[in-house]
Amino acid sequence: MNEQHHVETTTATEARQGERGPTILALLVVSTGLAVLILGVIWFVWFRV
Repeated sequence: MNEQHHVETTTATEARQGERGPTILALLVVSTGLAVLILGVIWFVWFRV
């Protein structure tokens, strides 16, 4: 933290780093599951009627 201007600075490497962890995995699983579910419903309604 820069004491003069009260601005937090990061290096270029720190800015490019991604976050890994259970929250990212949960987001990926839930979003993929919802996409499959929605596409399945659309397919069922469109082609089975």
